[in-house]
Amino acid sequence: MIENTILKKNKEGKIANVFGLTFPSLELVELAAHAGFDAINCDGEHGLFSPEAIDNICRVANGYGMSVTARVPDKSPYWINLFLDRGVQGIVGPHVESKQEAQDFADACLFPPLGKRSWGGGRGTEFDDDQKLSDYGGKLKYAEWTNSNMLIIAQIESVPGWDNLEEILSVEGLSGITGGPNDLAASMGIPGEPDNPKRKELTSNIESMARSKNKIVQDDIMNTLAIQELMIEGGRKFIKKIKKYLINGKKIIFKIWKQRNSVTRRPSKIQERRRDQGYSS
Repeated sequence: MIENTILKKNKEGKIANVFGLTFPSLELVELAAHAGFDAINCDGEHGLFSPEAIDNICRVANGYGMSVTARVPDKSPYWINLFLDRGVQGIVGPHVESKQEAQDFADACLFPPLGKRSWGGGRGTEFDDDQKLSDYGGKLKYAEWTNSNMLIIAQIESVPGWDNLEEILSVEGLSGITGGPNDLAASMGIPGEPDNPKRKELTSNIESMARSKNKIVQDDIMNTLAIQELMIEGGRKFIKKIKKYLINGKKIIFKIWKQRNSVTRRPSKIQERRRDQGYSS
């Protein structure tokens, strides 16, 4: 396993740049590496990722020196284990609404004695290779190293989550929090209004409380560019630019055509002679 590249960047006093995927694409992972991204994030809650896809993404990303984080389909130990065994080094747990949910979530992400994560035999545990694990000082030392490289982010996206936030933040194994503006707005009784000032104010309060409890706010440690943002915003800029060039190009072509057709062509000497002799040209 590699050191968590998001945390490594943070230790250098920098914000990590993360490329977000909602579907598996090894080509996009490679392109993200070429572009200079520090890590890959997979949205397993709303995206389309099989365990095999996560495994392949981790393999390629790690090969390029990028960690992989993921939002799991749900925060049950089953899904968390499935993702961590593939080599994921950060988990976002959706819809955390109570201290017990936060505790169970953190426990599933951390090896004992800090948590209750099950020991698997995949990339997340160096394929249970004793010789490789000896490089870390054995299984216990590897578990400690893995725990220290794990990001555990609770998604606070409901009014109950806000009501219980102080207790949620008291969970020691929790790294920090992130939001969910659309679901939070719906929970507040203003569905479809993520930009509503009331929702923004509540999110600001959630983040302020997290910081006051020395917990991470995800947006403070990483900038994330999602594939849909890249395609939609980048695509629209491209189309707008092309349209501008086409419009300007048509204007130039029309201007040239107009200039050429507005010039009275001088008849040739043969045409002048024939005209003088009474022949029609």
